[in-house]
Amino acid sequence: MRFPGTFEIILIILAIILLFGAKKIPEIARGLGKGLKEFKKAKDEVSESLNSDKE
Repeated sequence: MRFPGTFEIILIILAIILLFGAKKIPEIARGLGKGLKEFKKAKDEVSESLNSDKE
């Protein structure tokens, strides 16, 4: 599988800016960060629960 080059990455970034606008991108990034934080927290809780069951 070929990874995207510099030109393709620039095109993707420009498309995102055109679709969402420069003001909306920080809000989207913030929401993604919060979602990833919650996912990691839930994953750690499940892992901790499984480890306590083994003991």
